[in-house]
Amino acid sequence: MLLAGGQGSRLYTLTEQTAKPAVPFGGKYRIIDFTLSNLANSGIDTVGVLTQYQPLVLNEYIGNGQTWDLDRMQGGLRILPPYQGKCVSDWYSGTANAVWQNANFLERYDPEDVLILSGDHIYKMDYGLMLAYHRKQKADCTVAAISVPYDTASRYGILMAEADGRIREFEEKPSRPKSNCASMGVYIFQRQVLLEYLHQDDACEESTHDFGRDIIPRMLAEGRRMFMYPFRGYWKDVGTIESYWEANMDLLGKPPRFELHDTDWRIMSGGQPHVPQSIGKDGCVCRSIVSEGCEIDGYVENTVLFHNVNIKKGAVVRHSILMDDVTVEAGAKVEYCILDRGVTIGSCACVGKTRNDGAEITVIGADAMVRSGMRIGAGNCMNREAIAALEEEET
Repeated sequence: MLLAGGQGSRLYTLTEQTAKPAVPFGGKYRIIDFTLSNLANSGIDTVGVLTQYQPLVLNEYIGNGQTWDLDRMQGGLRILPPYQGKCVSDWYSGTANAVWQNANFLERYDPEDVLILSGDHIYKMDYGLMLAYHRKQKADCTVAAISVPYDTASRYGILMAEADGRIREFEEKPSRPKSNCASMGVYIFQRQVLLEYLHQDDACEESTHDFGRDIIPRMLAEGRRMFMYPFRGYWKDVGTIESYWEANMDLLGKPPRFELHDTDWRIMSGGQPHVPQSIGKDGCVCRSIVSEGCEIDGYVENTVLFHNVNIKKGAVVRHSILMDDVTVEAGAKVEYCILDRGVTIGSCACVGKTRNDGAEITVIGADAMVRSGMRIGAGNCMNREAIAALEEEET
């Protein structure tokens, strides 16, 4: 069960019209590609994708799952939006409620175990190894966990476990974390145990209907067999502008912190058809990802370019992410920015700034036009309307 209905409000303008799992990533992918590819590579071929917020782009992108070899007559990939039934008349009110509303999907395929995933994380993981561990421990629930820096631990569900891996304590987003062992939002439940607790949770008016806040703590309090599955690979929750930018930058090193060109664990994408790139005689590209259809006559460094980006002569782009159909006109300067699809940066404009002083990432929303000579400093997050209003005010 793949939870892909989150609003992604901390990504601001990037998710105004797009569900977070459908946000582009890494030049040719979308965030959800990584979880779907993990499922395909792990041999799991019955998948329910639970959508809710701004589902149009996401649903069109996923289609019938053919890109990830999940188009099957039996099982395969199924989109599961909220619906109104005899006892259901509301949106998904939490992660646990979303799965409970689709209990009939679970009963239909009668699995022994249920894997619960999030559609907004960047990582490569063999769920088959986790399932083998879960069954070896005869666990009611197994939680995948990873070590995170202590200064970010309060953003996650934090758990503590015994030497044999059995979880003894769990706290969702504590203000003072007792450890840096964080839940990845990847769970395996015995199906009957899961349905039992989802049924109880549905009847509890005080519940927030969330796995981390309600289901996991209740199971622990009742002494269920719950184990931690340690994961030591790369994993990134791209729920904030800073973490999204960092994850894209992690693709660019030599060697990169996160390797996309792994023939043993291929990341599949429903990307655009191949169109030749063009780097002109005045163009220069250093430590960057350049996707199909790009035309570069300026200077590009440590940057991810999506499809059909046009960098004109004399333009400078550093440490940034430029999505589909972005144009940077002659003489413009872009540093530490995220430019959404269709953005145009006018000639000699300056957007963002160097990070020597720890400046924040600047985000420009889809289809916005930054006029020639305009300056937008660090840390701004502006959509098309906000930029137009700023231009009018300056005029």
